[in-house]
Amino acid sequence: MAERTEAGWSRSGEAAPRWRSLLGRGRGDRAQDHPEDVNGAQRGAQPSPVDEYVARLRRDIGPAKVLAFANPKGGVHKTTATVLCAATIGSARGRGVLAWDDNELRGTLGLRAGSARHARTIRHLIENLVAVENSSGEELQERLDEFLRHAADGSYDVLAGDEDHRVARLLDPPMVWRVLELLRRTHDVICVDTGNNVESANWQTVIKAADQLVVTSVPREDAAFTADWMLDLLEEMGMGDVVANAVTLLSCPTPTPSPMLPDLVKHFQSRTRTVAVVPYDPALESGSSIDYASLKPETRMAWLQAATAVCDKF
Repeated sequence: MAERTEAGWSRSGEAAPRWRSLLGRGRGDRAQDHPEDVNGAQRGAQPSPVDEYVARLRRDIGPAKVLAFANPKGGVHKTTATVLCAATIGSARGRGVLAWDDNELRGTLGLRAGSARHARTIRHLIENLVAVENSSGEELQERLDEFLRHAADGSYDVLAGDEDHRVARLLDPPMVWRVLELLRRTHDVICVDTGNNVESANWQTVIKAADQLVVTSVPREDAAFTADWMLDLLEEMGMGDVVANAVTLLSCPTPTPSPMLPDLVKHFQSRTRTVAVVPYDPALESGSSIDYASLKPETRMAWLQAATAVCDKF
């Protein structure tokens, strides 16, 4: 029988999913070379499109990068996009990728991603932030690891949001900057699932701190309208360059593509740097934990292309 805990859903008598420590996966390390890369291609074989995408994701991107996934409307696959981009990038790079649920109203990323070996959230990290910040090297990695959850395959880490909406009051601009700077010390890529309130301090701070904005939407008029409105707002805020360099990610929520999809692709191509379309996949329909390995091959390929488009700016 499934039971709900603070850390998520579990089954009675079921062993906890395995997790991998941050040790050995810090920013100074490189993924161990294997006879086969993440897509299973043998060394020496003729490079395939998958090999090329993986190579682009593996390259040196310089200082740590923050990717902000945003659309003020709910139900537009922000969390799904954040998790699957983190999983894809982490699978290619082998380490150093984190997904942070910075939703001010009970975000679900912590429940849908990673192994819930504990119930600690951003609140607990904030309460212990000074001690973690004052650490370095392996001690820093070990201390931070106490507050993170991990993908079952170790490809990325998760900093979960808190169910208490009052925690949002703690995430003022200075605090958000401190958390991001801490995460930059231990990870190469930080994928942030933003909330729905463009007026909130944490939303605005993450957008301003981001190295790449990812606009998420589904091919519906209301979702696309809200995304478009957000881009207008950012331009009014003097962030026209952020809009021009953004990536739009359109997720199909049904097996049959919407007739609006071609028009939306064309529209957002005129507003942002590029547009990526990812197909429907039944593995994502339940709304439960997202298992990257359970996706169809064509879905994984689409996310590989999308994640590469997001990171190609670096």
